[in-house]
Amino acid sequence: MELKSLIRDIPDFPQPGILFRDITPLLADAEGLQAALAGMTELARAAEPGCIVGIESRGFIFGVPIADRLNLPFVPVRKPGKLPAARMSVEYSLEYGQSRLDIHEDAMAPGTRALIVDDLLATGGTALAAAKLVEMVGGVVAGFAFAIELEALDGRRRLGGYPVASLLRYA
Repeated sequence: MELKSLIRDIPDFPQPGILFRDITPLLADAEGLQAALAGMTELARAAEPGCIVGIESRGFIFGVPIADRLNLPFVPVRKPGKLPAARMSVEYSLEYGQSRLDIHEDAMAPGTRALIVDDLLATGGTALAAAKLVEMVGGVVAGFAFAIELEALDGRRRLGGYPVASLLRYA
């Protein structure tokens, strides 16, 4: 199945000059979603993680089913003000602003290999912030798995030596 045919391009969203890759047509296509989840699960399996970390919110869409398929715990990395217990926070830059991510302090046992999952790798700022959070709580970043990678934005380079796997790539 050609999964790229299920990704919609939205020019000038969320601001002028940004080409947004919309996954909602993929999510609306049962066969496409199953194919994407199967592919991402194989990417995840190769990293040999002890848990799956999903970045709010689209990382939850892919991360929870992957964790379920691999019989692994799921750890949410959330936007500010969403986690009720003691948490660690990291501020970071987006391609169009500033933000913050949080993780519960007790999200994983020290030394746990965590695979970080999200829908899209652009400049890498959000993914790198999630990696810092995993390390702050004592986890080890096993790598990253993305549904989509925008190669022209060079996020892979920003993620340094961490292993990065992507299901779909756009030049």
